[in-house]
Amino acid sequence: MKRGGNKTKIIATLGPASNNFDMIVRLINTGVDVFRLNFSHGSHEIHKHTIELIKRANKELNTHVSILADLQGPKIRLGEVLPLTVLKEGDTFEFTTSPMIGNNKIAYITYPNFPSDVRPGETILIDDGKIELKVLETNQKNHVITKVVFGGPISSKKGVNLPDTQVSIPSLTEKDHADLLFALEHGANWIALSFVRKADDIIHLKNIIRHHGKHSKVIAKIEKPEALKNIDEIIDATDAIMVARGDLGVEMPVELVPFTQKDLCRRCLEKTTPVIIATQMMESMIENAHPTRAEVTDVANAVLDGADAVMLSAETAAGKYPEKVIATMVRIIEQAEKNEIVYNRRHQPDKHSKTYLSDAICFNACNIADEVHAAAIMGMTKTGYTAFMVSSCRPKAKIYVFTNNEEVVNILNLLWGVEAFYYDGMRGTNNTFKEVQQHLAHIGYLKKDDVVINLGTMPVKEMARTNTLKISVIQ
Repeated sequence: MKRGGNKTKIIATLGPASNNFDMIVRLINTGVDVFRLNFSHGSHEIHKHTIELIKRANKELNTHVSILADLQGPKIRLGEVLPLTVLKEGDTFEFTTSPMIGNNKIAYITYPNFPSDVRPGETILIDDGKIELKVLETNQKNHVITKVVFGGPISSKKGVNLPDTQVSIPSLTEKDHADLLFALEHGANWIALSFVRKADDIIHLKNIIRHHGKHSKVIAKIEKPEALKNIDEIIDATDAIMVARGDLGVEMPVELVPFTQKDLCRRCLEKTTPVIIATQMMESMIENAHPTRAEVTDVANAVLDGADAVMLSAETAAGKYPEKVIATMVRIIEQAEKNEIVYNRRHQPDKHSKTYLSDAICFNACNIADEVHAAAIMGMTKTGYTAFMVSSCRPKAKIYVFTNNEEVVNILNLLWGVEAFYYDGMRGTNNTFKEVQQHLAHIGYLKKDDVVINLGTMPVKEMARTNTLKISVIQ
């Protein structure tokens, strides 16, 4: 059952502060819709235990919280560095691909193709952009000479960003492939691919998922300027987009990030693709019991921009107040969703699409729901496609979706406004509509005289694309 009234979904990362059964139950009851497992940290053994806890909580609470496996991607890092190492502005600094203990003159970098990928004049950033260097020369083999533009302290294992460089490393690394197979084996509903650069990255991942007979959906994490150059093709190829503002804000001028977020939300809404806003949303609540005013504004703006979901990272994985963060976010979302700008994003179906007729029915169901002040739009689906279409229109009416596929129920929990139910009746279209209406009335989701828009297939047993729209009044 849905705990609150918010339509924008909440994704919470599990970690040391929250990956125990009691806290998982509390987070679900407070308002979490999706749990994220960050494969940059933790062993498969730990993740397996966490997944088992989520499934147990879903079973006991009769909920369908999704599991999102977030793959690390090609992280480039410094090797070991001597303590108290400081780089000074104007100094030269050398990178090597040969393992060693670094100092203020030279350090090991974990990326073997680094010398052959970079070019003179390109920028190198260390530790989320705190340190900036310019490439002076490379021997194309194992050494790169740079000049320090902005200095400061460096330490072991800090991340390295290459905003100007076309890196040759694949988006799906060997570690990611192993993590992917583990996630698929243990029932992850969504797979997030880091540092996506082109549509082929997504297509490759989807082919692996399909090859293993799984149906997990794919999220493209937008973290590199290269991805923005190919964004329309990426949106077409993926199942959802994540605006990962951390690395994105390092790889591009930080002042462009808010406008990139708004542009990605607009594009995704137009293409009926779910979009997630992530990184530093409630960062101060890692340590503090209350967010800053700027953070509250940030969350509210994500809702107004049209996000399907907002995501928390360290706030719930390692912070002091995981439950309080969720409760605070729920309040902000509910307040933002009182604004009319959130609703009724009208779509025109693509006449050249193979799903044109079904899309036209789904989109017009939302238009009709608005005109007749429907309490709910109710859909029958096999793959979840109907839910994606209806959700993207952002109707004021509740969206209730019924499917005979348990996995689809969990997948749909990430979508804006969607509440999905498992139902395997499917005994004639009209009988099915009547049965699910009675179920919703029984659990208090519908009341007498409510107007309901029904979407389904006729004949229902064929479970083909949506071809039927019916208006009902609850008796």
